[in-house]
Amino acid sequence: MNVDEQRAYARRLAAESIAEGDATGWFERLYAAAERGETAVPWADLEPNPLLRAWARPGSGRAVVVGCGLGDDAEYLAGLGHDVTAFDVSGTAVARARSRFPGSRVRYRTADLLAPPPQWRRAFDLVVESYTVQVLRGDAREHAIANTADLVAPGGTLLVIARAREESDDPGRMPWPLTRAEIESFPLPAVRIEDLLDDEDPPVRRWRAEFRRPAVS
Repeated sequence: MNVDEQRAYARRLAAESIAEGDATGWFERLYAAAERGETAVPWADLEPNPLLRAWARPGSGRAVVVGCGLGDDAEYLAGLGHDVTAFDVSGTAVARARSRFPGSRVRYRTADLLAPPPQWRRAFDLVVESYTVQVLRGDAREHAIANTADLVAPGGTLLVIARAREESDDPGRMPWPLTRAEIESFPLPAVRIEDLLDDEDPPVRRWRAEFRRPAVS
């Protein structure tokens, strides 16, 4: 499959799953099909997100990568010294990430952002959400935004990377870009919201937004 065919395959799985009332079940179907060689995951570049690389700095605190996929962002943060947990709703994706990085310090977990483990609430000094919220719609998107923010510990930071659009723009096909109102709806104080063009050809407009939960006084 070429890239356009891969994207069409993923969109078909997403549409079928959403029509069945399951907002996230199609991720496992996609990663499982990729593991069988039937397709490829269109967003799996097998390298860290460039907007994360340009932002991230060495650290030693507890970090979590939301929707970690095949593990590249998680491994990058671990390489900077962070104590990383990474999770994905797809067990196949998690298994593949573990096999790609044998001996990794990252703790890979299968978990659903729409119902995360309660012990993760406000447990992480750094939360990275890249391209997960943008493939959810409606109530699932709202729950994902709230649950992502709820992972951030007092004094901790949330980084969100997503496609961007104007309110008046047609959201088009999955992935559905976030409006400014949606990026601002993460329930934490914003430190910086950047509206960027990436280096794709043609360039894609994206948000890179940093939020911080106030420290407990």
